[in-house]
Amino acid sequence: MAGETSLATLLRSMSPQLNAGEYVFCTLRDGKLPGGLEIVGSFREQEGLTVILERCHAEKAGFSFDYLAAWITLNVHSALEAVGLTAAFASALGQAGISCNVIAGYYHDHLFVGLADAERAMQVLRNLAANGE
Repeated sequence: MAGETSLATLLRSMSPQLNAGEYVFCTLRDGKLPGGLEIVGSFREQEGLTVILERCHAEKAGFSFDYLAAWITLNVHSALEAVGLTAAFASALGQAGISCNVIAGYYHDHLFVGLADAERAMQVLRNLAANGE
């Protein structure tokens, strides 16, 4: 199933959803993921394996972290080759002074914003969708 590529349609249809929970980014220098650990996402970097997981799971595993995030999913099936969506929401959030870490999944884009900025970020994204620009 092909995703949407029209920027105007993507913006109007992004339907942001704030997922429950507090999320953190941790790094595993040895690159080994402990068995049974529930992660949201991961990325292998030269310095180690970055994992994104719920705060409670990180604390249980004894991982250190320094950034508490909220997780927002854009519920539009954006094509991986779509142009402009990331720039549009990153610019809108940036203008509002909200940092954003983006993970592109096959179907959706996932935004991690500072926990304290979650509701404000949702409002910025809703306004962006309503205005379509």
